[in-house]
Amino acid sequence: MTWRSEATPYLCNILVRLGALQFGMFKLTSGKISPYYIDLRVIPSFPSVFKKVCDFYVKLLEEEVGVDNFDRVVGIPTAGIPFASIVAYLLDKPLLYVRKEERIHGRERKIEGVVKPGDRVVVLDDLITTGKSILNAVKALRGEGVVAEDAVVLIDRMEGGREKLEEDGVKLHSIASILDIAEVLNNSGVITDEQYRAIIRQVKNTTHM
Repeated sequence: MTWRSEATPYLCNILVRLGALQFGMFKLTSGKISPYYIDLRVIPSFPSVFKKVCDFYVKLLEEEVGVDNFDRVVGIPTAGIPFASIVAYLLDKPLLYVRKEERIHGRERKIEGVVKPGDRVVVLDDLITTGKSILNAVKALRGEGVVAEDAVVLIDRMEGGREKLEEDGVKLHSIASILDIAEVLNNSGVITDEQYRAIIRQVKNTTHM
């Protein structure tokens, strides 16, 4: 079994086991309303799961980006920072993170960490919906002369984020898509047909599939 064929079933298992997938009506960070919510912030509270998920990130970076093709790992606050920290450590790469807003004290920086023009970075977050958080970080990085052309996430919610990133010259690499996850969970009887259809509708309403 390859790491990728293992990844989606594993993620499905932990989403259920950790209660990280919830159904209801939720307002997302992007402002969108969704019938489901995925809370990956709980993962670092479970060391063995945290390690496994970070290993998936590393495999993805090795295979799809190439560890020689970036100099630094950038975490997106707040959910992306714990994953980015471990991934940077495992790859022996410097870590950066981009604040949502500039500090109004101290050095008044938006980018935290050592970075210089020409540095190549990969941007890392837990998941992507519209891509707004990643694009805001990319804008700040490029403003400092940094090369930001790749982003990695654990889960792609398939709500236009990938396309938005592509428009700005950023390639998205994801470990799993919400449709793959929903199909596995529905086939195994973990989520109902109605819950499965709710996820499908959320994707279709965005992409007009």
